[in-house]
Amino acid sequence: MNICVLDGYTLNPGDLSWSELMKLGETAIYDRTSMELIVERAVNAEIILTNKTPLSRATLNLLPKLKYIGVLATGFDVVDIQAAEERGIVVTNIPAYGTESVAQMVFALLLEHCHRVQRHSDAVMEGQWGKNSDWCFWNYPLVELAGKTMGIVGLGSIGLQTARIASAFGMRILAYGRNPREMDLPNFRWCDLNELMRLSDVVSLHCPLTRETEGMINSENLSLMKRSAIIINTSRGKLINNKDLAEALNTGAIGGAGLDVLAVEPPEDSNPLLQAKNCLITPHISWATKEARSRLLDMAVDNIKAFIAKKPKNVVRS
Repeated sequence: MNICVLDGYTLNPGDLSWSELMKLGETAIYDRTSMELIVERAVNAEIILTNKTPLSRATLNLLPKLKYIGVLATGFDVVDIQAAEERGIVVTNIPAYGTESVAQMVFALLLEHCHRVQRHSDAVMEGQWGKNSDWCFWNYPLVELAGKTMGIVGLGSIGLQTARIASAFGMRILAYGRNPREMDLPNFRWCDLNELMRLSDVVSLHCPLTRETEGMINSENLSLMKRSAIIINTSRGKLINNKDLAEALNTGAIGGAGLDVLAVEPPEDSNPLLQAKNCLITPHISWATKEARSRLLDMAVDNIKAFIAKKPKNVVRS
């Protein structure tokens, strides 16, 4: 098999090994691939691995030998799935590799809003504590999570792990999703999206990007939220209308946001969220612990082995 990895650097910047992948065929690994270079680099590939390098219908039509696309992520919106199906190209993704890491990041963002750990640490290093008349001080309101309500949009594996952690903090859980089911969680119930937005102290997004979910968080339902509420997004940036969220933050309609993803990545300077009040933004790192990346690479190799054995798994369809 002729294998081409289009953008391997974020998965493996040098701390993992490609050796198991390279055993499966002649392998070309590129750190990054621009749109202009995709066809040149992958024209002879039977297998392509991609994370964020897009594979459109037009591009797929120029790759006559291609039989398999492995998306090095859970979300697969970078591939024109319908075009791949029409060509008989198998497309797979990597589900659940980052469940623990992403759920952990939800609370890293949330707890930073609750305690402003970095800003208080900076204040101490600047000498503010040493000059203080009292034995302690705080520059920002401090928030306890126990008794608060966490609203989770999308209760797949990551959403469920987030719910478990929230429950351990003593939070009540509301959830909105396509497939409501019986859940063994205390203080849990399903509800519709508007009720979730209205009642939650924290809203955390955990759904794929589809035509139905793009822009699902917008001025209409942001206006339902409590003025103290915080929204967390570790899923896909385009789930939120960035302009509407920035306006809600800047007008004080909601209390804050913690975002690990944006609609365009890396962000353009014009993105209004870069200057929005009470907005924490991290550079799409919730998936990137070494443990999660190692699982991802192992699962990508297993997916290819299953395809070669004519028993493909983790296949995605339009």
